[in-house]
Amino acid sequence: MPTPSGVLIARHPSQLYEASLEGLLLFAALWWFTLKPRPRLAPTGLFLLLYGCARFTVEWVRLPDADIGYLIGQWLTMGMLLTTPMIFIGAGMMIYAYRRNAATGNLGAVKA
Repeated sequence: MPTPSGVLIARHPSQLYEASLEGLLLFAALWWFTLKPRPRLAPTGLFLLLYGCARFTVEWVRLPDADIGYLIGQWLTMGMLLTTPMIFIGAGMMIYAYRRNAATGNLGAVKA
């Protein structure tokens, strides 16, 4: 994309990164995880954890919103700030699920 001075700026295809990480990779990981017996709440925790990590990762190469910009230095964006609680909540749910180890409730599944 040319700037007002006519210089071309290379940009990352962040939409493709998001489609790969938040779409294909997240779907494959959750599908593989839910094929075997697991505690209740573990898939939800894993989804929040992986989705938050994927969003946080893509935010490194995405340009911040023009009206907000960077919040701290030249690296922390609003997207990173908003996905951080999702990562911690997902990790907390995974810890809680495996400590509690309640049956999954899915038909045919056996308590791990």
